[in-house]
Amino acid sequence: MEMQHVVEVEQGRAAADGRPSVGPAYRSAFARGGFPPPVAGLDCCYDIFRMAVEKFPDNRMLGHREIVDGKAGAYVWKTYKEVFDLATKIGNSIRSRGLAKGSRCGIYGANCPEWIITMEACNAHGIYCVPLYDTLGAGAVEFILCHAEVEIAFTEEKKIEQIFKTFPKSAEFLKTIVSFGKVTQEQKENASKYGLEIYSWDEFLSLADQEFDLPVKAKTDICTIMYTSGTTGDPKGVLISNASIICLVAGVDRLLNCVNEQLEQTDVYMSYLPLAHIFDRVVEELFMFHGASIGFWRGDVKLLVEDIGTLKPTILCAVPRVLDRIFSGLQAKIASGGFIKSTLFNLAYKFKQFRMMKGAKHNEAAAICDKVVFSKVKEGLGGNVRVILSGAAPLATHVEEYLRVVTCAHVLQGYGLTETCAGSFVSLPNQMCMIGTVGPPVPNIDVCLESVPEMNYDALATRPRGEICIRGETVFSGYYKREDLTKDVLIDGWFHTGDIGEWQPDGSMKIIDRKKNIFKLSQGEYVAVENLENIYGLVSAIDSIWVYGNSFESFLVAVVNPNKEALESWAAANGISGDLEALCENPKAKEYILGELSKVGKEKKLKGFEFIKAVHLEPVPFDMDRDLITPTYKKKRPQLLKYYQGTIDNMYRSAK
Repeated sequence: MEMQHVVEVEQGRAAADGRPSVGPAYRSAFARGGFPPPVAGLDCCYDIFRMAVEKFPDNRMLGHREIVDGKAGAYVWKTYKEVFDLATKIGNSIRSRGLAKGSRCGIYGANCPEWIITMEACNAHGIYCVPLYDTLGAGAVEFILCHAEVEIAFTEEKKIEQIFKTFPKSAEFLKTIVSFGKVTQEQKENASKYGLEIYSWDEFLSLADQEFDLPVKAKTDICTIMYTSGTTGDPKGVLISNASIICLVAGVDRLLNCVNEQLEQTDVYMSYLPLAHIFDRVVEELFMFHGASIGFWRGDVKLLVEDIGTLKPTILCAVPRVLDRIFSGLQAKIASGGFIKSTLFNLAYKFKQFRMMKGAKHNEAAAICDKVVFSKVKEGLGGNVRVILSGAAPLATHVEEYLRVVTCAHVLQGYGLTETCAGSFVSLPNQMCMIGTVGPPVPNIDVCLESVPEMNYDALATRPRGEICIRGETVFSGYYKREDLTKDVLIDGWFHTGDIGEWQPDGSMKIIDRKKNIFKLSQGEYVAVENLENIYGLVSAIDSIWVYGNSFESFLVAVVNPNKEALESWAAANGISGDLEALCENPKAKEYILGELSKVGKEKKLKGFEFIKAVHLEPVPFDMDRDLITPTYKKKRPQLLKYYQGTIDNMYRSAK
């Protein structure tokens, strides 16, 4: 294999001592002469911000839309120096509440300027920032507050009640709550019942009357604990050090320079992906590193495109679900002719796509088409977007190709995990052959594949496939208070991702499978399918259930073997006739089973995306004759999918 985008740094090795074989280790060709050197004076996340304030004090840093008479106006900005002054005050106030280096501060709420100001106050004093977010489901906020022993929590106004729900347990550690907005008298009384103080943002700003010295911070110090939804059981606290974030920023910066898309202080970013996740957090660090501007959305997905139009960002990060929305929106507009005649659009599309496939750069492939046709799409995203970065779940190939042609921007797909500080791979601009892959590694890590013999993946084959393993400074420092889980995945410095990859001939990586039966839905939420099947298996009206979802769909469907007696007695009670086969085809029977599944889902407090949205009733139990189960009755998922593919497609079509 030629693999021009990577260089080999270590040879592979055969299986030995009970460990599977391992393919060669590679790194990005942009790191041929070594990884980016450390920047002088840049030792911790706070230095990223501090140096930007020194270099660019008057640049616009954080912007939000002012709401006047219920209408959203223009973006209003705070400069780097203004944010610095606020963060200094918040830092002193946090210290005045008894916190010191190594204490934990929770942040709970949608992205907003106060989020970043609080984060920088934590960074300044070496206080661990612990983001809280609700998609982790009932009880997760309480779990994190207690597990991380959070002493102070900052929260958006409408989440204050959620924090109250975690009392009395969390009140063992939590002594202070600060609202990003206002606080009611009732809330003050409620908090004092549990021995807590609660402040509005303005009250807290003026709380401290003394200056606290900033502690010395080392690269190896922990900067943030990000909780990630585990396959089973409780969320895991991923310990991320200053070094990891700095190294990630340096690597992505080197990559952008190498492909001639350097970030400038004039760049503008739309902040809407949750700061509680690593993807958005590190991109915002990168923007601060360059003294660029970050504008915040209003927190409503339906208004996102309007916010984008007003902010006019230059870089847009997205998850496939958002890009799917943009894609469908464009297609609907073109079909209705409300935009431009569809024949003209399709002609321009075919021409430009052909030129790009032949290797032309997107901005040179079809200048006239861009001017007459595609500029309209560009305007829809504010007119200035030059890079769209997709992460968190795989982007459908047809959407990726379409957006590359029509948005007049680079559309790049990335891959990484919280444990690798987000971006570990990213596809390169103008390389149409990389569609459907996550591109080569970022120039700050080494990557190898480890064979998975039980799934027939061989890292030493001519098409190398295996579990993706990552080594480098971006790798996390361990799971908080869970040495046992850390040892499972961090072996000799290599982090085992659990994802199965396949090296492409050019050195790109393609994600092809997951080592365990856990997958992501299109909105980036993890589903631990065996756990769900065990819960749904409690329904007495069913004998067996196979739950299915994939990362191109936003909801789950299932094939169910109903319990013959239960279904027949339900039918009799409801005056419905027919044998088992006929009942399985009956829409009312499907509704009944769906209702039973939802009941147990609600009882067990499942999250919205874990509910089944469509079922197919199968009268014949899953069996070995059709190769659907193993002799020990374990489901063979790939075989089930092959067998029921048509059924699955129909369920998704009709449920939509």
